[in-house]
Amino acid sequence: MIRTEHPLLSPSLGSSRQLVSFGFGDPQARPKVYIQASLHAEELPGMLVAHHLRAWLQEAEVAGRLRGHVVLVPAANPIGLSQRVDHKPMGRFELDTGENFNRHYPDLAGAVWDALLPLLGDDPVRNVETVRQLTARWLDAWEPATELQSLRRHLLRLAHDADLVLDLHCDWEAVMHLYAEEACWPPLEPLARLLGAQAVLLAKDSGGGPFDECLSGQWWQLADRLKAAGLSQPLPQGCASTTVELRGEADVLHEHAIRDAQALQAFLVHVGAVSGPAPALPPLPCRPTPLAGSETLHTPVPGVVAYRARPGDRLAVGDPVADVIDPTAPGQSRVHTVRAGVAGVLYARVSGRYAVAGGEIGKIAGEHAFRTGPLLGA
Repeated sequence: MIRTEHPLLSPSLGSSRQLVSFGFGDPQARPKVYIQASLHAEELPGMLVAHHLRAWLQEAEVAGRLRGHVVLVPAANPIGLSQRVDHKPMGRFELDTGENFNRHYPDLAGAVWDALLPLLGDDPVRNVETVRQLTARWLDAWEPATELQSLRRHLLRLAHDADLVLDLHCDWEAVMHLYAEEACWPPLEPLARLLGAQAVLLAKDSGGGPFDECLSGQWWQLADRLKAAGLSQPLPQGCASTTVELRGEADVLHEHAIRDAQALQAFLVHVGAVSGPAPALPPLPCRPTPLAGSETLHTPVPGVVAYRARPGDRLAVGDPVADVIDPTAPGQSRVHTVRAGVAGVLYARVSGRYAVAGGEIGKIAGEHAFRTGPLLGA
């Protein structure tokens, strides 16, 4: 195991932060699997999973079972971890810029396109390696102007050449679910089985430049550019990435984390990064649905939120999800019931029990796409 401290750009006199990564196995070995936790720094279940996974990886390395290279970043956002307002963690947005820590990653396909064209040949393996080398060169040349940019650069330098990228997050209150790009689904399907995902939401491009799609999106975007240019050089999907939503923010429990770490261990064995008996793959608990078919429920009125449906419930159109109650209304309290607009699994709901007008209530994984444009929330 190699522990590395990556210093971030210092934002002010007398202050500095660092990102910590752990490397297991030969850095030149394949497959390379990159796993990070808590990029949204108040989302802590992944950090506990990383704690249990790290111990297992150390044991596997000592036993000589590492066949690939695994990079683990247990706390991917030291900036957000230090942000607190009124005793509350503020780890989703950088307070200085208001930017989401999991948005605005660079266009890696565009960054390497011009340099790549004259170097492509008929060997798909060599073409993949060429893209990775050019990406590394571009990232090395990137001179970040802010602490946040330096964090993004470090994360991408650690992950840009990975075959598989697992970005561990969670929602407010939720069941286990995954987000991924459509091109990534085949190699990730065993992970969904092992984790017991109750929703899998797929999109070609969800918009906003999230970390995982920055890495996997580079490959299909380059392939699309080659096709549009009438070029036939083969370029496989060199990276499959996913955002793994480990239930809700309060689900920081050893029983969950141990089970999830065991699922990740089994996946690492399945993909050949660690040697061992092939894990049995359980049935897939759900069918993938389009992210464009996910309904985000909002309330048109303010009030106290009393939920009538729980995460994991399968809803029909019109089923009640929550009552939003105004106890100050004249005569008697006003009760507005928020109802499902699509059929599907309620895979997440808001943890706050007071909503302002227009406030978010929950999300349902519908089977039919109906949304366009950017598909992710703020």
